[in-house]
Amino acid sequence: MDKATDKIKTQVVAGLFWKFMERGGTQAVQLIIQIILARLLLPKDYGIIGLITVFLSIASIFVQSGFGSSLIQKKTVDDVDCSSVFYFNLFISLIMYVLLYACAPLIASFYGEKILTPVLRVQAVTLFFGALNAVQLSLLSREMKFKKSFTVSLGGVAVQGAIGILLAWQGFGVWSLVFSQLCNSAVSTVILWITVGWRPRLLFSFERLRGMFSYGSKLLLSNLLDTVFTNIYSLVIGKVYDKNTLGYYNRGLNIPSLVVTNVNGSIQGVIFPALSACQEKRERMKQMMRRSVVTSSFLLFPLMIGLAAVAKPLTLLLLTEKWLPCVPFLQFSCLALAFYPIHTANLQAINAIGRSDIFLKLEFIKKGLTVLALLVSIPFGIYAMMAGRVATSLINTAVNAWPNKKLLDYSFREQWKDIAPSFGLSIAMGALVLLVGQAQMPAWVLLVIQVSVGAVFYITGAKLFKLECFTYLVELCREYTGRFKKKRRGKGHD
Repeated sequence: MDKATDKIKTQVVAGLFWKFMERGGTQAVQLIIQIILARLLLPKDYGIIGLITVFLSIASIFVQSGFGSSLIQKKTVDDVDCSSVFYFNLFISLIMYVLLYACAPLIASFYGEKILTPVLRVQAVTLFFGALNAVQLSLLSREMKFKKSFTVSLGGVAVQGAIGILLAWQGFGVWSLVFSQLCNSAVSTVILWITVGWRPRLLFSFERLRGMFSYGSKLLLSNLLDTVFTNIYSLVIGKVYDKNTLGYYNRGLNIPSLVVTNVNGSIQGVIFPALSACQEKRERMKQMMRRSVVTSSFLLFPLMIGLAAVAKPLTLLLLTEKWLPCVPFLQFSCLALAFYPIHTANLQAINAIGRSDIFLKLEFIKKGLTVLALLVSIPFGIYAMMAGRVATSLINTAVNAWPNKKLLDYSFREQWKDIAPSFGLSIAMGALVLLVGQAQMPAWVLLVIQVSVGAVFYITGAKLFKLECFTYLVELCREYTGRFKKKRRGKGHD
């Protein structure tokens, strides 16, 4: 292994550690906060937030304009690039805020909820914070300095939780969610500006923006499509059904989304800059992509399938009986999100190569499938809609993998061959956990037994069948621990 490759591997391992710390630490805190808030608030409060989330998400995509990924993917960047992106993002955030402010009454009228007008206008202030910290976040990711990201995320979430719980306790309802999110964005931005050395300068170049936009514009449109169609279920449920149902849907999606963001998001957040650094070495890229697919699948399959199997006792224990209607939504969400490692790894590789045009074409294909699934399933009820979402997620694994057969010689068939052992073992584990769940006992006792049985079964099976990824992770932990101890001993001799 040459020095450059070894350096990238070291950066990836260190980056993964701090990315897991960032995601895991902040989301563990977030989970505790969400549990407390769910006990204090009503499903309708979450339904109201769910209605405006899609509009804020779309506006945020325009604020980012695809330039964040461009700054990461570009081979060299300077102050002209960064300052140009900063000022442009700030300008777009102002335009988006004015549009949302003006459209808020129309959105409230469409859903028949007057409170949406002030809620959306206040929540939209987060767009400015997104513009202020976008360049700093891109630079941290580009330089793989995820230790600083950990500090930023943890600080923001801690303040968000304290404010949210305090306001909910005082009876502020939906406003506790609004102001806590604003505090999170504000605190994260302040910490970023303190910890990241870059500052905008009085520099601006339309030429530089035009160059980055040729890559970023396709990502912007792709992300816009993805955001609209990711939230299309919330739009449909919020309009066709009542706000309580939307609240149950959002709660059911929340916990599996936290898990996916932690495991898969951590790996992919590190892999993209690493793949970008190796974009001219296709064989090396294939190796890194394969490692990403296999590792994240090995971790995520049992977590998602296991979470679906323990959904009922987990909901009773954490959220109380009033949230039991969210159990089916949680289970369907787990099955749909379980395939995300294949989606994101393929898309990250395509982006790292610079083929955002292919990325955009794939988004059109997948969104067409989403619309088709919705049109077919809506007449049969909300659970048919959720089953359709699971089906499209599975089909889209083939869609996303298709271009990499040519780009990296890593076909859909080869990818599924790599992840099949983890998938099969996870299915068997899930069936066993469901069987154990038939026992009649207190929810907390049943949950402990189910989780213990599932974990022992999966780890034992991985070791017994000698799954390559299990061996790799064990060796990786030993290697990183050894390097850490060696570094500590070296400091002790100084």
